Order: sequence, then C-alpha cells, then structure tokens
Amino acid sequence: MHREFDVVIEKDQDGYYVATVPALRGCHTQAKSLDALMKRVQEAIALCLEVEEPVTNQFVGVQRVSVPA
Repeated sequence: MHREFDVVIEKDQDGYYVATVPALRGCHTQAKSLDALMKRVQEAIALCLEVEEPVTNQFVGVQRVSVPA
C-alpha cells in the first residue's frame, strides 16, 4: 500500500533544498540536490509515520501576499 503526501520544497540562502511535509508535524529534511532531497523526504516520511499519524488538513496551495514595506 502506498500513501501520498504533499511536500513543500524551498531553496535556502545557502543553496540547500528544504522539504516540509505539512501533514506530518516536524517532518523536514534538506539536501544539496532535488534527487537527494526526494530520497531523504521519503525516508523522513517513513520515520515520521512510525511515531504519529498524519493530520487530516488538506493542503490547498501557496499564495503570494504583498504588504507595504
């Protein structure tokens, strides 16, 4: 059985890709390449599932918001 999770990916100021799994609190990982990140996030999800069940929030998306400087 396979489970699917939404993963938010960002690139930090040092050039690392950072992955966060919103459905699993505290489930984060990072890597220098996207290929390595995908392997690591699968491992991180598996480890997180050993200790907690996912929250039932549905990921909707990302929205850019403008505020005055």
